[in-house]
Amino acid sequence: MKPLWSSSTRHAVCKTGLAAALALGFSTSVASAWTYKEAAAPYKGSTIRVLDEVTPLQEVLKDIVPEFTAETGINVEYELLNHFDVINKGQADMLSGRGYYDAVMLHGFQIGPMLSAEVLLPIDEMMANPALMNPGFDEADLINPAYQTTAGYGGKQYGFINWNYNQIYWARGDLFSHPDEMAAFKAKYGYDLQPAKTFEQLRDIAEFFTRPAGATLAGTTLESDFYGIVMEGIKGGSTFPSLWGNFIKSFGGDIIDASGKPTFDSPENIAAITAWAELWKFAPPGMAEYSLIDVPTVMGNGIAAQAIAWSDFVLGIDKEGVSPFAGKFIYGPMPYKEGLADARSVEAEPSVTVISTHSENPEATFLFIQWLAERKQQEKLLETGQGGVPIRETSWALPVMQQGHFAGLFDAMKSSLKVAVGKPKMPEFYELYDVLTGISQEIGLGTLTPEEGAKKAQAAMIDICNPCLLSM
Repeated sequence: MKPLWSSSTRHAVCKTGLAAALALGFSTSVASAWTYKEAAAPYKGSTIRVLDEVTPLQEVLKDIVPEFTAETGINVEYELLNHFDVINKGQADMLSGRGYYDAVMLHGFQIGPMLSAEVLLPIDEMMANPALMNPGFDEADLINPAYQTTAGYGGKQYGFINWNYNQIYWARGDLFSHPDEMAAFKAKYGYDLQPAKTFEQLRDIAEFFTRPAGATLAGTTLESDFYGIVMEGIKGGSTFPSLWGNFIKSFGGDIIDASGKPTFDSPENIAAITAWAELWKFAPPGMAEYSLIDVPTVMGNGIAAQAIAWSDFVLGIDKEGVSPFAGKFIYGPMPYKEGLADARSVEAEPSVTVISTHSENPEATFLFIQWLAERKQQEKLLETGQGGVPIRETSWALPVMQQGHFAGLFDAMKSSLKVAVGKPKMPEFYELYDVLTGISQEIGLGTLTPEEGAKKAQAAMIDICNPCLLSM
């Protein structure tokens, strides 16, 4: 009987099939063979020092970090400091050349000055090294545009996104759903009381809920003054970045143009600053001293109806035993300027753990920062901490992110991270920040009009940098 295939055909098919099988088997074996244990073998017994910021999320991560040592044999001294100290101590170590820390968490605004000082080690070569880079890392799963706009610059990569700090809208659900308050609001403003979707609604709600002691709120007589909104106002912290990221950019403005030239006194900026400054009339009188930590404390104590706050700090407040209003808060996307929904911007501070150029253990440190950003560790972080701020798109689908009274908070985070971007790489950011945050506070307090403040800020920026962007 004549064979269906000739011997030559069979040979070709078998050869092709064998090649395909070998290729498939080879790629599978390579992928399955890669482990942190083997990758870390040359660095086993070494010690790396990592500096990070203390928040409820990092406290959870601190308990997970020893698993890296167990898996790799690389010892990790993981140090947590508060927001201001991690900035000062981390930068001082890198700039001095001391090199005590192998890796330091940097907020996005720090990257420009540190790039200018040439103290950040690019990780591109290590990412291209198959002995160090996990082929299953799935970099495409990291949330963008936050990741690339923060960790990348000039065609080089300086770390993996590690913390996606972002701001959200936060309100008292028990007040917004109270029949008396709903009816009174509708009668006064002509629309239903609900979480603010626009800055115009944010202002109305702030005005409506601002009441003196002795007035009635949700059927109860107030023993002390009550306020319609609380935001950060301290000369420092994120007072100015919040004005910039949430208001100025959402009004279609910015503090620099594409070439880096200052544009602080533009009409769009003045309109945004005016809207922001008006909210101060409905805030606690001490708001000029409120930091990013004080805002959630005020909300937790129940003396304000709504807030703009950093989402990660909410996790430590909206808990039984911490706030009497736990479980009664509601959350939403950051409001936008009516008619400019497509320009919606949210203040965020995507942060990366970078490797210092002075590190004596760059490969071991690379393995650690890669391990931190792996899906497995991120899922464990979120599940152990009963939620958090994801750095991976796939994390949104986790049950812990979709269930419980934090589900609305996580939806608000997701909305923020759809538009969150890293700060422009500005070498003189700290000089700018120091001046602009002081001017912002003066505007909020009413000692400068928005027009006067914008003019003063524009002159200060031109004096400090023109253009203000790091040159490639």
